[in-house]
Amino acid sequence: MGFVLVWLITPAESSWKQAATWQRLAEPGSLSASHAHLENNCAACHTSVTGVETSKCIACHANNESLLQRQPTSFHASISSCTECHLEHRGWGERPTNMDHEALADIGMRQLMQGAGDTENHGLGAQLDSWSDRGAAPHMHISLKEATLNCATCHANDDRHFQLFGHDCAQCHATDRWTIPEFQHPSATSKDCAQCHQAPPSHYMMHFKMISARVAGKPHARVDQCFQCHQTTSWNDILGAGLYKHH
Repeated sequence: MGFVLVWLITPAESSWKQAATWQRLAEPGSLSASHAHLENNCAACHTSVTGVETSKCIACHANNESLLQRQPTSFHASISSCTECHLEHRGWGERPTNMDHEALADIGMRQLMQGAGDTENHGLGAQLDSWSDRGAAPHMHISLKEATLNCATCHANDDRHFQLFGHDCAQCHATDRWTIPEFQHPSATSKDCAQCHQAPPSHYMMHFKMISARVAGKPHARVDQCFQCHQTTSWNDILGAGLYKHH
């Protein structure tokens, strides 16, 4: 036996009450804390039939200087779609962000195709222009689509190698984490640490001789002789002293 649900709306009910009722029936879940103030205003983000429109996102976030002026997130100034990485209705305690590098590559390639022949196109698609001819993914932890992204565009400030290995981060790194599972640190007896590691500013001051070298029991060690004091397990793991943090 089947059942039919009949929802009766009396003429006495106000239009706003009717809208709120239908909204509660259709709502897929609570908004995040940052969008909680829009809980009863679906039209702020959604348009009938079309769904979420980028223009409505821009209306609220166009003046977000902290987002648009920071190097890792400045690409948002030329983005043409938001819903691929920003998901809502997952609950009050969830951030409405799910970074998807493949989706970012799709958006960039779409912009590149739409702007074909436009020499003034400086959007995300233009950033992919010189990378789109890569024939194969550089390693198993990154997809071919992700490999079209120019990592340095967003992550140059995170480069701990000081450009020693160039700008193609994807040669070694994946997009889910910075660490590299296959990485094997040279032997703890290696004396070539300074080829990859630069000492902190404090090591170029009196602090090094007065405190750091003394704690390690190496008063005559030079700044470029990392192996005299440090172990490869951690920078704070000091030979003869164990884990040490002065500050």
